[in-house]
Amino acid sequence: MIDIQGILDILPHRYPFLLVDRVLELEEGRILALKNVTFNEPHFPGHFPGVPVMPGVLIVEAMAQAGGVLMLRDVPDRHSKLIYFTGIDNCRFRRPVVPGDQLLLEVTLVRRRNRFAVLKGVARVGDEIAAEAELSSAMVDRPVEEA
Repeated sequence: MIDIQGILDILPHRYPFLLVDRVLELEEGRILALKNVTFNEPHFPGHFPGVPVMPGVLIVEAMAQAGGVLMLRDVPDRHSKLIYFTGIDNCRFRRPVVPGDQLLLEVTLVRRRNRFAVLKGVARVGDEIAAEAELSSAMVDRPVEEA
């Protein structure tokens, strides 16, 4: 299990865009992570007023961030790397995700070649699939910040 401090050490994302709260299981080629969905998140006042629904693109991003933990955890110089989306295929949304839900993010490695990877992500609330997608990515060197 990896807590929020461990996630912050692996991923470059920060508030308000960090969408993984805890890693429940981690093994070679597979991760199960948790995103607690709360009403206090910045997108809910506008999506949708009076009927808060987590945007589908953020569910996909949460799966991608879980995949980022999977891909970056063993990279020794991970603080100098970023992972960019290169594609999202076969994406389907099956049920709305609302405040109070716990989003379980299961991501498995389909294939990897050098800096490129394809991952299969499934986001569940309880036993129901909320979303699923095939995520393609590339690991790149992080640009050097200028003073």
